[in-house]
Formats: sequence, C-alpha cells, structure tokens
Amino acid sequence: MHLHIAFKATKEELEMLQAHYMYIDDWEKGIEAEDNAVLISIPSVHDDSLAPSDYAVLHAYTPATEDYTRWENLDRKSEEYRIFKEDRSQYLWDVLEKTVFPDIRRRATHVQVGTPLTHERFLRRYKGSYGPAIIAGEGSFPFPGTPVDGLLLTGDSCFPGIGVPAVAGSGLLTANSVSFDSIKPQLAVLDQLKQNVA
Repeated sequence: MHLHIAFKATKEELEMLQAHYMYIDDWEKGIEAEDNAVLISIPSVHDDSLAPSDYAVLHAYTPATEDYTRWENLDRKSEEYRIFKEDRSQYLWDVLEKTVFPDIRRRATHVQVGTPLTHERFLRRYKGSYGPAIIAGEGSFPFPGTPVDGLLLTGDSCFPGIGVPAVAGSGLLTANSVSFDSIKPQLAVLDQLKQNVA
C-alpha cells in the first residue's frame, strides 16, 4: 500500500522532521507481517522546491506486505474498490499521525492511494509486486550483465535495487558496462543527423 500526500507545513515545521522514517509496530512480528511496518519519505525536508511555500510532500508505504489475493478480483472503477482502498490506507494514516503530525489528515491538500492494482496497471508489475523478493544473506540484486551478448539489464530489479536513487544508480552501472566500441556506429549516425539539421 502506498500513500502520496501533499500537505500544509511551514518551513519551521519541516525543520523539525527527518526526511526518512521507518516505523515498526512490533519487532517480534518482523517487517514481513501485514500492517506492522511503514516506510516514510518526506523529500520536502531537504528540497523545498518540491512543493509550494508552506506545503510539503510525503510518500508512506508498506514494504510489500499487502496480500494481492484480496485485490485480484476487484474492479478498479468500482465503489467496492474505492471503499476498500480507503479502508486499507487507514493503517498508513495512523502511522503518519504517530510519526509526522497528529493532524496530518487535516493538513492534507492532495492524497493519492496506491494499491497492488495500481502497481499492476501503471508499473506493469506482476500481481502488483514492488521489485523482487530477495532475502538478506541469501542473494542479491543481479548486476547489468546477462548471458545474452549485448543485452544488459537496468532498473529496480537490478543492483542496487528499488527506489528512484537506486534505479538511477542502476542506470549508471549499466551505462558504464557498455563498451564504447559497440556504440561508435550509433554515435556516427547521431553526428550525421546533427549535421543534416544544421
């Protein structure tokens, strides 16, 4: 589950917040238990250009613990889906009230709730997954290379993993894996196109 919120907050209030939080309700249950862990990112804490003055943005989400089977037969355009989506987002709201602002719901000016069906549709994710399930100590994200000559991989299923900074890093690793000899013909075509336009 994901919750994207634009909310009212002064610069002074943002200075009292951290950019990232991880909330664990019960350490005995672990991060894989449903409605037990939430990750929160408030990029406006470090970059006030991300929202108008006296506003901020945040993203709160559960770490891939939402059961897809409860969603798979719902129609995204139905009232049943809308109600269920709001119901399932309440845990995220509750955590935000404990960690960010007790009155975050009142402060919110724009809210978007993401579900496994959201990921399935917009990110083309199988059953709404959020990157691969890799168990610490038992594996790692693959690097760009593949057994197919000339085929490289990049994105959140590759090292260093999930999230915008990690995906950007993955792109850099992949780009640096390319032999410049292999792209010389492409560069020549681009140079020719550039000369034709000039």
